[in-house]
Amino acid sequence: MSLNHNLPVVFTAQSKAYFYCRDAVCAYVFSKGAVPVNPFRVFEYFLGDRVDRDLVRQGNNNLIRIADQFWVFGTTLADGVIAEILLARELQKPTRYFTIDNRVESIREIFENDLAKELRFETELYAGRKFTREELLDKVLGRDPNQPTQLSLLDVAK
Repeated sequence: MSLNHNLPVVFTAQSKAYFYCRDAVCAYVFSKGAVPVNPFRVFEYFLGDRVDRDLVRQGNNNLIRIADQFWVFGTTLADGVIAEILLARELQKPTRYFTIDNRVESIREIFENDLAKELRFETELYAGRKFTREELLDKVLGRDPNQPTQLSLLDVAK
């Protein structure tokens, strides 16, 4: 294969709780024949808070638009990852789900029929909010035809 061969670009979404797994996530994507765009590698965990987080989130959204595919790593989702999933769905990006680990060989794909069993949500999504696990699953998995847009979920999740 030529070094000029075009590889698909994959935006990798993951909770900040798994920040330490960013290198394994990138290595995993490369092992699958794609180029990773990992926000923790691009923006180094919000640039050490030197830049407003909403500006970094806007940057992430632009990277999702540019990417060919959208891959979610980790079975416990944060509000930011959920917002990114909804944007990827709105943009009709092919989306896949994976476990997360700091060792490439321990990462595995989670297939659609297992997603509802395996996905969890960070506790802050439940605290003081009216979302149940099933409602969050409906949003993430696109099971609710009347689901709110990305912005309304972010407004509720803040």
